Amino acid sequence: MNPEQTALLRRYRLQLFTATWLSYAGFYLCRKVYAVVKHPLKLQFGFNDEQIAAPWTIYLIAYMFGQFLAAWLGRRMASRRVLLYGMSIAAASNVGLGFLVDSHRASVFLWLCITMGIHGLAQATGWSHNVALFANWTKRSERGTLFGIWGTCYQLGAVAGKGLAGFLLGWLGMAWSFFGSSIVFFAFIVVFFFFARERPQSVGLSLKDDAEPDVAVANARGAVAAREAPLPPGFVSSIVAMGLIYFGFKFLRYALDSWSALILSEHFALSSSTAAYLSTAFDWVGLLGVIAGGYWSDRMPGSRRTPVIFWMTLGCLIFTVLMRQIGLTSPTVFVVLLGLIGFTQLGPDALLSGACAMDIGSRRQAALAAGVINGFGSVGPILQEPLIGWLKQTAGLNSVFTLLVGVGAVTTIATWLLMRYERGRL
Repeated sequence: MNPEQTALLRRYRLQLFTATWLSYAGFYLCRKVYAVVKHPLKLQFGFNDEQIAAPWTIYLIAYMFGQFLAAWLGRRMASRRVLLYGMSIAAASNVGLGFLVDSHRASVFLWLCITMGIHGLAQATGWSHNVALFANWTKRSERGTLFGIWGTCYQLGAVAGKGLAGFLLGWLGMAWSFFGSSIVFFAFIVVFFFFARERPQSVGLSLKDDAEPDVAVANARGAVAAREAPLPPGFVSSIVAMGLIYFGFKFLRYALDSWSALILSEHFALSSSTAAYLSTAFDWVGLLGVIAGGYWSDRMPGSRRTPVIFWMTLGCLIFTVLMRQIGLTSPTVFVVLLGLIGFTQLGPDALLSGACAMDIGSRRQAALAAGVINGFGSVGPILQEPLIGWLKQTAGLNSVFTLLVGVGAVTTIATWLLMRYERGRL
């Protein structure tokens, strides 16, 4: 590749990384609003903990099924096209939620559930197809570091989503918490439309990766033939096993992310806006874990990800035990431990669902691998929402954190077994 082509590839890669970063950050801007407005929704409509969990549970069920649909679409449609549809529907659904929370009709609960279901299906296109685009434009040896940086999109997106929702909640009310995030997301969609390209070959360039010898053949055969190529041996069993481990990661992440603002509001008597800001500690510190985990994994022999995943998950278990023991003694201790859990949980979370999915799926099957792993993992958020709502209401917060410790322990053992399995294959 001559210097001119190298400079052009660098420019298009930067455009792609920026467009996909904004794409997934935008999904999170809209996704995080509901967690912020749970407390005021309870007050306005008289919902209990189980009722307030129901719309989000429906969202999560739709999101889980949508992951498998997105994986199927990844073998039949260009990821850029799937994302444009998904982003537009997600932003529109979020606007609809804004109108619903501003209404006082008796049927508002039913329509919240329906709209959240549509929103969940649209949101499911985001991860696997952004991962697929990222895989098309990167080499295996650099993915850990680059994806660690790129992976800050869902941390900063979550921070911005909670912060913007909390600010607009205090200033203009609940409806504008939804409207504001959608306005920003629509702007991101425009950027994505103009700057995201499917693969280097779309603009007459190439990106050779010796770790993926099938890429050149796939490109020569064309995009459709590449997507419909037979799956490599052991591919399905590997991604299913990783998906089951990812169940534990997503259970923990969504539990803390979904309920921390409400716990801060109720247990420590903080305002909804203040609780929203403080709950972002999970994401602020977590984004450092994503960067650190990615950088660390690229420097392992052969860019191995599983040792990093295990040791960070073990750290997450330790901090979750501390949260169970002393986290409810003061808001300061709670927020500090929330941040430390975020650091040690989000690092392996991003590695397993991102770099590992790209490595095992290669460029041809990255959307399929990411979709299946995230699909199985998304069962965790579905179970945590009603289960924690029920536990919190009937047995108290200590029982909630006991549950999280148990899930963390099982997940840690599973990541240790995954590490041992990978070591045995080398």
